[in-house]
Amino acid sequence: MPRFNRRQFLSLSAGATGGLLLSQCGRDTQSVSSAGEGASAGSGTGAVMQSRDGLLRSQLVAAQGSINLGGQSVPVMAYGAQIPGPRLEAQPGDTVQLQLTNELGEATNLHFHGLHVSPAGAADNIFLEIPPGETHTYDFSIPANHPGGTFYYHPHFHGLVGRQVFAGLGGIFVVRGPLDQVPEVQEAREAFLFLKDLDPENGLGRARPMDQMMGREGSLITVSGQQSPDYGVDPGGLLRLRLVNASAARFYRLSLEDHPLYLIATDGGALTEPVELDELLLAPGERAEVLVKADREPGQYRLLNLPYERGGMGMMGGGMGRGGGMGRGGGMGGGMGQSPSTEPQLLATITYSDQPTSVPLPQQLVPITALPEPEQTRQFRLHHGMRPGQGMVFLINDLAYGHDRVDTTVRLNTVEDWELINPDPMDHPFHVHTNPFQVVEQNGRPAPYLAWKDTVLVPAGETVRIRTRFDEFAGKSLYHCHILDHEDLGMAGILEITA
Repeated sequence: MPRFNRRQFLSLSAGATGGLLLSQCGRDTQSVSSAGEGASAGSGTGAVMQSRDGLLRSQLVAAQGSINLGGQSVPVMAYGAQIPGPRLEAQPGDTVQLQLTNELGEATNLHFHGLHVSPAGAADNIFLEIPPGETHTYDFSIPANHPGGTFYYHPHFHGLVGRQVFAGLGGIFVVRGPLDQVPEVQEAREAFLFLKDLDPENGLGRARPMDQMMGREGSLITVSGQQSPDYGVDPGGLLRLRLVNASAARFYRLSLEDHPLYLIATDGGALTEPVELDELLLAPGERAEVLVKADREPGQYRLLNLPYERGGMGMMGGGMGRGGGMGRGGGMGGGMGQSPSTEPQLLATITYSDQPTSVPLPQQLVPITALPEPEQTRQFRLHHGMRPGQGMVFLINDLAYGHDRVDTTVRLNTVEDWELINPDPMDHPFHVHTNPFQVVEQNGRPAPYLAWKDTVLVPAGETVRIRTRFDEFAGKSLYHCHILDHEDLGMAGILEITA
């Protein structure tokens, strides 16, 4: 089993839910109570919608409301009257029919983040507009060879993406697969951790310019709709944590007291074997699955979000904790519009009792085949700039997003390398719709192990090379920075896959 320390892993990666439920008070406004209050996070109080006989059919309503967290009333947007939205579970080959009703008072739509499905028609079409008061049915098939994994649905109407995700819209989409059948994984207790920050002061308001330039972060951090939930695990057992960074801009640098984390899956699905980590960095939009061994002294152990410096407009000359790689400490945020956090933040606790026993880990997971050599290499420069009448904009190859312009045209069933170059003083997580990719190298250094990804961190001043195959589906898709305010401010491009 490979073992990686913090710097080595960060150079690559560059729950059972409690949930907050909304009680209906009217069509336009809703109040919220916590379904997880007084319950452990393992009690499974969040809604789960599973496919039956090859069909996942469900309805979602996107609406505004408010929640009470720590004695504060927090304005939110939510799917299915809960944060996170109902967990959707399907199998490869299933048909998905999902009806979305928009009660937000502004346009919205859905993106099925990480799913390899059609980007056109009534599938993962982020160019659709669902006006207020209207309903749209998403109808698509998951390929029979689709990998299992932890995926993510959220709104993606350009110009409002950051606002709506920051306000709380999002949910987990699970595709079951071979990893679920690995005996040791199958025996592990499974928990879903939807990592989401909220803002009690300005959660539904217009973003302050400084915050939008950095990417908005809320002062309240929730885990599957709760503050500091507890996850139980049998002594001598395994706990499988399925992690989703559902924040619009916040990074999570995760560490579990006195325990290593055993990485078994990334964005696009399972690894070939577990990788032992001291800590795990998740940029916005990234997902991961880890195993925890309950083999220490009985007790309660804290899952912490360690400080991380992701850069800022004030970092031109370098700043606290920034080094040459992704393994950087220092304050979270930094620079313009953010208050650095220099102390670890408690996310959750993991508890077990009785004396520990030997805990076996799986030795092999799911094979991954490396993509063949590319037919073409392209470069994408991620940077910011100023535009007359617009102020600060975020750009890819000197262009801000244009709804009527195709930025990159590729051919179906071809393999390409993309060099992602970040000359900016801040990190940019880069997300590609429709097709997953493999990280080939960072700053000329080979990736330490093979993994499927759809979001990769490109740190300030660094270059990451990814390799992808445009497989199965033609149509218009998207690539963009997953600090979602940066996307709304222009750091996105339209990709057209031609047959």
